[in-house]
Amino acid sequence: MPRFFIDMPLAAGQLVDLPPEVAHHIHVIRLGPGDPLTLFDGNGGQYEAVLADVGKKRATAEVRTFDPREAELPYPVTLAQALPEGTKMDWIVEKAVELGVAAVQPLAARRCVVRLSAERAEKKLAHWRAIVVAASEQSGRNRLATVAEPAELRDWLAAGSAAPRLLLTPRATQTLADWARATPPQPVTVMVGPEGGFTDEEEQEALRQGAIGVAMGPRILRTETAGLAVLAALGMAWGA
Repeated sequence: MPRFFIDMPLAAGQLVDLPPEVAHHIHVIRLGPGDPLTLFDGNGGQYEAVLADVGKKRATAEVRTFDPREAELPYPVTLAQALPEGTKMDWIVEKAVELGVAAVQPLAARRCVVRLSAERAEKKLAHWRAIVVAASEQSGRNRLATVAEPAELRDWLAAGSAAPRLLLTPRATQTLADWARATPPQPVTVMVGPEGGFTDEEEQEALRQGAIGVAMGPRILRTETAGLAVLAALGMAWGA
């Protein structure tokens, strides 16, 4: 059944004018009055609805029953991802949402090739948040992951964190698997470096600020693979 995010509070019994982009998609996939669909507003749970009226550029749905189902991880995971080259961040955000990430924090590290101006950062942020919506619609999640504004690594580290920060580094003496087995499920932040990794100085500063170094094993993962592998591994170790 088609699922759509609606950026407004929903309630059973409402007659809702669907956003233009949703109405366009409904027209493209040739849905008509009486066809069922699922709507969610990002506040948890979802609503079963039926199309009441469909035009070329508009559509109206009748919101019916509320379903409280959730698809969130029982422990919020934040992915602190150093900005990679090209469109890799798009793929990382999409797949991280599918794997249950609660938040994404883009970071500017020394070896990052990408340097975003304020204008480009604003456009990228809107683009990544749109990817979150699309990935949530596809994956059955009813709450939207947040994407924070890009931050300089040193500033982000200095701000501190209530949750443990896991620094992915091949120089760590413990593996993620060992750490997860010895640690109860809890909120956690995963730090992933850019192509080439964090510099030695950045890793040392992260460790001084309380980060926990962990390795993924004997193989070196690409920046677009590492964070996703951690999300999957934590899901296996702690339960998804």
